[in-house]
Amino acid sequence: MLPVELAIPAMATLDPLDEKLITLLRHDGRRSISDLAVALGVSRATVRARIDRLERGGVIIGYTVILRADTVAAAVRGITLIEVEGHAADRVMRALSGFPEVIEMHTTNGRWDLIVELAAPGLPDLDAILRRIRLIPGITRSETNLLLNTPRSARARL
Repeated sequence: MLPVELAIPAMATLDPLDEKLITLLRHDGRRSISDLAVALGVSRATVRARIDRLERGGVIIGYTVILRADTVAAAVRGITLIEVEGHAADRVMRALSGFPEVIEMHTTNGRWDLIVELAAPGLPDLDAILRRIRLIPGITRSETNLLLNTPRSARARL
C-alpha cells in the first residue's frame, strides 16, 4: 500500500469529492484511475484532473512505500518526551535517527523539545533502548509513557 503524504496549504479548500479521493489514495496509492472513478461515481477524466490539481497545488506531495515490517504492531510501544540542552537538538535528532526502534520523531514547543515514538519486542528491550537514549550527549531529561492501545490511527495497515 502506498499512502498519500499530505501537506495542505493554508489556502487550499477540499470539497467532499477531493476528501473521498484522498481517503481512497491513502488506503491504496497504486489504485487505478478506473477503480477510483468507479468507487467515486465519476469519470476517469474527473479523477485524473482532480489528482493532477491536488499534486500541482501541493496538497498531495508524494506517494511512499510501506514495508511490511512497518505495519506489524510491536509488542511494546512508547512515547518518549525529551528535553535537550542548548543548541544540541540537531545532534540529538541525528543520533536518534540511527535507532531502528524510533518510529517517529517530532520537534515541539513547551516543556519538552522532542517527542519520540518507540517500538520494541518487549519491556526489557524498551528499557535497553531508553538507557541508550539517555546516554546521548545533549539530552538532559526524558519521560516515557507506554502506549496501551490505539483505538484510531491514520497509518496504513496490511
